[in-house]
Amino acid sequence: MGFFETLARETWNDWTPWLFVALAVTGALIRSHAPADRPRVRTVALLLGAHVLTIVVGAGQAAAGYDPTHWGLAALAFGLIAGVGMVSLSAFRVILPRLGLPVPRILSDLFTAAGFVIALIIVGGRAGFSVAGLITTSAVVTAVIGFSLQDTLGNVMGGLVLQLDNSIRVGDWVSLGVGQPNGKVTEIRWRYTAIETRNWETMIVPNSVLMKTPMIVLGKRSLGSTLWRRTVEFYVDHRTPPTDVLATVERVLRTDPPTRCATEPAPICQFGGIRDSYAVYWARYWLSDLTSDDGGDSDVRVRISFALRRAGIPFSIPAQALFITEESVERETRKEEEDVAARARAIARLELFGGLEPALQQRLARDLRLTPFAAGEAVTHEGRDDDRGLFIISRGAAVVRIGAGPAAREVARLEPGQFFGEMSLMTGATRAATVIAVTDLQTFRLDRATFQELLKDHPELADHFAGVLATRQAELAAAQGELEEVRRSRRETTKNDLLGRIRTLFGLGA
Repeated sequence: MGFFETLARETWNDWTPWLFVALAVTGALIRSHAPADRPRVRTVALLLGAHVLTIVVGAGQAAAGYDPTHWGLAALAFGLIAGVGMVSLSAFRVILPRLGLPVPRILSDLFTAAGFVIALIIVGGRAGFSVAGLITTSAVVTAVIGFSLQDTLGNVMGGLVLQLDNSIRVGDWVSLGVGQPNGKVTEIRWRYTAIETRNWETMIVPNSVLMKTPMIVLGKRSLGSTLWRRTVEFYVDHRTPPTDVLATVERVLRTDPPTRCATEPAPICQFGGIRDSYAVYWARYWLSDLTSDDGGDSDVRVRISFALRRAGIPFSIPAQALFITEESVERETRKEEEDVAARARAIARLELFGGLEPALQQRLARDLRLTPFAAGEAVTHEGRDDDRGLFIISRGAAVVRIGAGPAAREVARLEPGQFFGEMSLMTGATRAATVIAVTDLQTFRLDRATFQELLKDHPELADHFAGVLATRQAELAAAQGELEEVRRSRRETTKNDLLGRIRTLFGLGA
């Protein structure tokens, strides 16, 4: 029989055309649904090429009158191994995942290895010796190999158990203990588990170590969403009442939580004790984005810092602090006068207080309280009546929003020299809008008590304030296109109404 006749016969006998068809189908499936496994398709293609090469060599040997048996067995081996590889890729990387039945990588490798063993047994049977018998009669060799590879076998079995019991999964965030970095499980292989840290490092942890070491899976419990409780520690002067600190911190974290801070469970603040010269507090919140623990902690610290400054609560100063600047009455007086002068200039620029006598402006300036806010923090909330202060912006910018949720819209932007909250201060009305700092915002706050003392001593100012408020409302009506006659008439009505509300609220009488 000639070369080509032998080649054609062996090709059909070894199912070579069907193997190439299977390779084309497998390649198309992998390209479409699992492109990351394309290198494995190339490996199968190389095995199939070796299969064809051994058939060609065997056909040449047969045509030359030599025995081609060994080449035939090699062709069979390469063909079977290539077939097992294609079935494994198609089933475990495409078909089963598409059916909603993803198989762990180790299990797919195990089934593939079993297929290779079966292929070895088939080839051994064709060659005239029993591979199964060789395995069963080599107990001593197997024991020696098993003893020498016990660590490797422990890693293999550990990886298999980890994937079978789903104690950890790819995508989980884990911690191996105190002092060890946290990381995300990216791959569970035969020998090791790969964990990527936030520092762009990859820890290679042997599976046998994971089987023996307690591991914390972050943000995971039997029920509920993926959240991770974080603790931010801060220190406050121990002379400050703890109730004031707890209320201030919990109010800011619950009313206006940072982006990565979950609203449920609600953040809490706890009193941790008193040290030598300071009190310890813990702000506990639940992080919703496990990839950014440092960023979440930083946002919470910023909120706490500004909230405590607004409340006039000082952070602790170490007991060993040394003040170099010599304090004196003259220096303190000079600093206070400079601050009052700056506040007085801010008041004089305002339409609401610009018409007052300089002495009254100085009086108000002395009672203004510096009130800072962090960027993104709400200064006032629409519809609330728990804060009656008036705010004067000295640095930064804020926006005014009306509505809540998807219906919220921005209606104005406030810059240094502008003020807001006058209606709430003077008439007791609830906040008409939410004001949010778009940058770090510094304001001076005029409290209700200070304004009440001013009107008590100068009740005639009520008419002035009512007139200014009525004028502001008339200007708003003009911007909306209201007629001049209607606007003038409404201004007088509005002024009288506002004057009555001011007198009633502050008990000024008729």
